[in-house]
Amino acid sequence: MESRQLEEFLMQFVAAEQDFPFGPEVMVFKVKGKMFALLGERNGRYSVNLKCSPEDGEVLASQFSGISPGYHMNKRHWITVDLSHDVEVSMIKDLCERSYQLVVSKLKKSDREMLNPSV
Repeated sequence: MESRQLEEFLMQFVAAEQDFPFGPEVMVFKVKGKMFALLGERNGRYSVNLKCSPEDGEVLASQFSGISPGYHMNKRHWITVDLSHDVEVSMIKDLCERSYQLVVSKLKKSDREMLNPSV
């Protein structure tokens, strides 16, 4: 998956915002001020950091060489996915959706309701 494609995909989530709090090298994607993805380049390769449950992170890192504990993040709650490795596009998108939903689930009730008024 190309980094530009992933950037466009991440911006499709409800209330997604893009920010550069760590400098121009790392795009940070937030919902209601909370990070759910970080997209950047390291050593000529693009990767994305995504929020995950500790159990999922361990399993994913053991199954895919392109997934590792979160680079410069809490390694129990974040994973890093190398975009040029063995992880299929559909899996990357699914992991992005899970990360977004995990962050949304931890928001205040009023913020969650604003994002999904039908619930």
